Amino acid sequence: MLRKIYNEELVNGQCYGNLHYLCKNIGQRLSGSPNAQKAVEWGKKLMESYGFDHVFLQEVMVPHWVRGEKEQGVIIDGKTRIPVHIAALGMSVATPKNGITAEVIELHSLKELDSLGESKLKGKIVFFNRPFDQRFIETFRAYGTAGDQRNQGPAAAAKFGVAGVIVRSLSSTTDDYPHTGATKYDPNGGNIPAAAISTKAADQLSSLLKKNPSLKLYFKQNCQMLPDVLSYNVVGELKGTENPNKFITVGGHLDSWDLAEGAHDDGTGVMGSVEAVRILKALGYRPRNTIRAVFFMNEENGDRGGIKYAELAAQNKEVHLAAIETDAGGFTPRGFGFTGLSTDQLKNLAAWKTLFAPYGSDKLTAGGGGSDISPLKEKTPGVVLIGLSPDSQRYFDIHHSANDVFENVNKRELELGAASMASLIYLIDQHGFSAGN
Repeated sequence: MLRKIYNEELVNGQCYGNLHYLCKNIGQRLSGSPNAQKAVEWGKKLMESYGFDHVFLQEVMVPHWVRGEKEQGVIIDGKTRIPVHIAALGMSVATPKNGITAEVIELHSLKELDSLGESKLKGKIVFFNRPFDQRFIETFRAYGTAGDQRNQGPAAAAKFGVAGVIVRSLSSTTDDYPHTGATKYDPNGGNIPAAAISTKAADQLSSLLKKNPSLKLYFKQNCQMLPDVLSYNVVGELKGTENPNKFITVGGHLDSWDLAEGAHDDGTGVMGSVEAVRILKALGYRPRNTIRAVFFMNEENGDRGGIKYAELAAQNKEVHLAAIETDAGGFTPRGFGFTGLSTDQLKNLAAWKTLFAPYGSDKLTAGGGGSDISPLKEKTPGVVLIGLSPDSQRYFDIHHSANDVFENVNKRELELGAASMASLIYLIDQHGFSAGN
């Protein structure tokens, strides 16, 4: 059966063509935007065209943040003016109309804010410049250890009267593309403007600061938060023949950041997810349990689609056997990570490793999931959360930047990921997690 799944995908696969349409005909899909709504409507029609047993939308209110006119950044070193590439962090407030010009304090951790205090920070621009730790083989670990400066840095700095924050892009490469991403403000604190600066510009700014600690930075951004907007998760099902109210979900997030096309983040995820279900449908497979493909809305700046999905699952008394999330790019699949399995169940996966070995997706490990499916853990006890694990080496060269375009996706890699997810769904549907049966 696994060989049939891979044959179907590698010969008749449709996910690459679908991704091209999503990226080129719709484009960026920031929550609350007209393009996000276009993607919802197109995604529903796509699932219906495959003849799924049931296709429907789940209403969810989402944030509506807009970037506005392109940002400006300039290093002012005496009489020298050096333009730099910046991009407002998602959910950030705008600068004053004329921008911000201030001296720069370079920091490498949030703890340094406390050691300096308000007397040295007030009115300054804080520059968080902690790079990726290149020693990690798994680049998501580097992302995790650097991420607090973007997620929490602006809110932490605001408590010290800082004028604004600039954050080194969360990227493993050195280039001139700033990488955006959400920041979280303290609802009880003051909101200050925050932007990402490209890694190349961050290195340049750091070098110049060592020579002239009194240099200044000017930056201007025009973003704003508008009222919440009604949007939707898109859901398509193959009904279970034995257990129609038991579910195996596979999904990614339909929304994207607005700097590019959201190809790897997470166009490959949504197109790979629906493709996994299409493969099974094309093979005439009738599942024992209901299989769902879900396009979640608003993962990037709110997670509201995943929260709503879990709330509705609990409300409808659905039993979720497993939920698979693919939100790590459309690169060569290496395997899956599992959260919620017992020690014995993890040992049983050894039989599945043998089945996946010919396809290179046999790294089956403890620990996995994703932000869209994580709310299910609380709302539907017993669910096993699973994350597709593609090769991670190139992901953060692209992630949240203008480089996240269709041209940077490899057709073969994307198809292998879809086939591996279809294979895992089949195994779970047939055997549960007693893989030795």
